[in-house]
Amino acid sequence: MLSYEEVQQSLKAAGQTHILQFWPELSDEDRDSFLQDLSQLDLKGLKEHCEGAQRAAQSPPESLDQHLEPVPAESIGSVRKSDKKSLTEWENEGLLQISQNKVGVLLLAGGQGTRLGVQYPKGMYDVGLPSRKTLYQIQAERIHKIQQLAERPQGAKCTVPWYIMTSEFTLAPTEAFFKENDYFGLKPSDVVMFEQRMIPAVTFDGKVILQGKGKIAMAPDGNGGLYQALVDNAVLEDMKKRGVEYLHVYCVDNILVKMADPVFIGFCVSRGADCGAKVVEKACPAEPVGVVCRVQGVTQVVEYSEIRPETAELRGPGGELVFSAGNICNHFVSRAFLQDVAEIFKDQLKQHVALKKVPYVDSCGNQVKPTKPNGIKMEKFVFDIFPFSRNFVAFEVVREDEFSPLKNADGASTDSPTTARNSLLNQHCRWAADAGATLTDEQGNTVPPTVSFSAGDTPPARCEISPLVSYFGEGLESLLKGRTLQTPIVLDEKKAKELQAQ
Repeated sequence: MLSYEEVQQSLKAAGQTHILQFWPELSDEDRDSFLQDLSQLDLKGLKEHCEGAQRAAQSPPESLDQHLEPVPAESIGSVRKSDKKSLTEWENEGLLQISQNKVGVLLLAGGQGTRLGVQYPKGMYDVGLPSRKTLYQIQAERIHKIQQLAERPQGAKCTVPWYIMTSEFTLAPTEAFFKENDYFGLKPSDVVMFEQRMIPAVTFDGKVILQGKGKIAMAPDGNGGLYQALVDNAVLEDMKKRGVEYLHVYCVDNILVKMADPVFIGFCVSRGADCGAKVVEKACPAEPVGVVCRVQGVTQVVEYSEIRPETAELRGPGGELVFSAGNICNHFVSRAFLQDVAEIFKDQLKQHVALKKVPYVDSCGNQVKPTKPNGIKMEKFVFDIFPFSRNFVAFEVVREDEFSPLKNADGASTDSPTTARNSLLNQHCRWAADAGATLTDEQGNTVPPTVSFSAGDTPPARCEISPLVSYFGEGLESLLKGRTLQTPIVLDEKKAKELQAQ
């Protein structure tokens, strides 16, 4: 820990001496705690951080429209447009890599459920499924199942390690939650949690914000803080030791995420890609999602706010949107490329400005809760490594099957617990119907097979299929063909055994 004099000197050099303005009022215990916090800051880089945040907030966004072009067709694969033979080959390649312990999954779980109205990590959220499973449990069970599917053809046990990046806010509750639930049956040694860095929030005139008299207002450095966190926590060394060559990187809030998706992994590996992104076709030109495209020949994600409406509305000869590849924060990356990012590129990643309402103490020491943005939080995004890729590919998937994020509290029209729950139940209704089952609703009425089971709509019947029974609809025909399922039903391992015995 640095001494008071050393900290004072560093803050003076950075032009941030106001940080210590309440030092005389602090107790000895609070002083020790504050010094500890300040010692962990990058004090040498503090001046550059504050000035950079101030500059970035004042800079008007660059117009990119004239430089945009779609990702070339030869770099894109598609679930919808590919033939069955190609999809099977990619799936087999992915399962082979998984069976050889070469694939890991990396979860970005630094966010709290604040917008959902809760103060705990999003992964602990229960969207109200009949089983009452949380996002973490659903994802853990998908890892179980994909390991089983990869083991069967090869006959050897395999492991898909689960790397979970948390923040200061989510590490302790996430660790406790996994322990309470016995890691959902996974080996604790195969669940590796690590913490991303926190960085100071800054005022519009470039001063670090004091949250309290002896506490700086800190924020996670965005999901692009992953690359520094991999270095800080020796995670790349762990991957190398386990023989992991490929990572599936995703965000915690997508209830439909396919963990270590063998089709996606297989496509990327067969193309020799070092980096890849799943995309969905944009629902409409104004949909607020980033677009995977090229800017002056370099692949990147351009935020919806950075594209003019007339550019977003451009259509090709078949009527399709020219810039249609919606980013869903679902990526493939090789460990070799991650190593390059950590060693060469991580300090070149773009910084993004987020203007936030940051509680603070004023010059008289009074606590203030602002009603409008007063601070700058600088963030890096996980996809900002795309421009450094030597062989980037995109893979288009079906939204109804793979993308339903949980971002807003119930009452919002999109991305709420209700739309996430309905997306999953509708998917499982489709699986059951495709396997030859007849579904009945809660009044006992038969659901006609022609009923559309689309994403966030209210499902015609409440049918939930455990990931431990089926990863993505496979293996259900032998269980369900010719059967009538009275809903609500949870088809878990116990129920599956009962059906097999009948």
